[in-house]
Amino acid sequence: MIEKHQGAVKQITSHSNPIVKEIKGLVAQRKHRNQSGLFVAEGLKLATDALEAGWTVRYLAIGPEARDNPAAQKAAANAKARGALILEVSTAVMSAMTRKDNPQTVVGVYEQKILSAQDIDPKGGVLWVALDRVRDPGNLGTIIRTVDAVGGSGVVLVGDCTDPFAVEAVRATMGSLFHVPLAKMTKEEFKTFAAKWPGTVAATHLKGAVDYRTPDYSEPVLLVMGNEQKGLEDDMAAACSTLIRIPQTGQADSLNLAVATGVALYEIRRNHLEL
Repeated sequence: MIEKHQGAVKQITSHSNPIVKEIKGLVAQRKHRNQSGLFVAEGLKLATDALEAGWTVRYLAIGPEARDNPAAQKAAANAKARGALILEVSTAVMSAMTRKDNPQTVVGVYEQKILSAQDIDPKGGVLWVALDRVRDPGNLGTIIRTVDAVGGSGVVLVGDCTDPFAVEAVRATMGSLFHVPLAKMTKEEFKTFAAKWPGTVAATHLKGAVDYRTPDYSEPVLLVMGNEQKGLEDDMAAACSTLIRIPQTGQADSLNLAVATGVALYEIRRNHLEL
């Protein structure tokens, strides 16, 4: 188990080091991330984003290529001042931790943050996206990134979703994970949450009769998106106030989940976005 450290620096050159094994476990297995409440984010940009957003960092591993980089030095100093253990590792050890032939030069281990339904305050012009059983980490990461881009308020994961703290999902957010709040709910918790929502609860659905460009999105909006393969279940759709549909004219029978979510989000936020 990874322990908390008062800021210090440790050099690691062995693949068999217990800390390296722990980080490898966080990268490889969801159960390790769940048990520890930690996750791994790769790259200097994500390290900088996490620190600037105030996330708690346990370890910051710095490869030899980054040790003379002023931005990496600044990130390491910042992390150390917050009590993180700074790991000076070899290129081979960095590659072993990240399972990459061409690894990033900076890798961080951070504490997870997950909200519950009680933590969400749907006031003003808030916009939350609820994802029903999203399974692809790339889709999830891209949606989190898009919610960030349009100034959305957060993402709710409903039911059995892919892990938002998997390396692939974190990578796809391009740092937006550290700026977009995440919440988890069971299906029943979500139904109760949606019933109390003070504004529009809009879901994309094949049975939707409303063009996605026509609803009034001026109130607090909860956009509900279904599973990649099976779409939104009927009981979930019944919990929504409006079923919308994105028109198509070509031969494709559907849009990718992340693309469809992005299209809807930009329409919802149309009056809030300026060049």
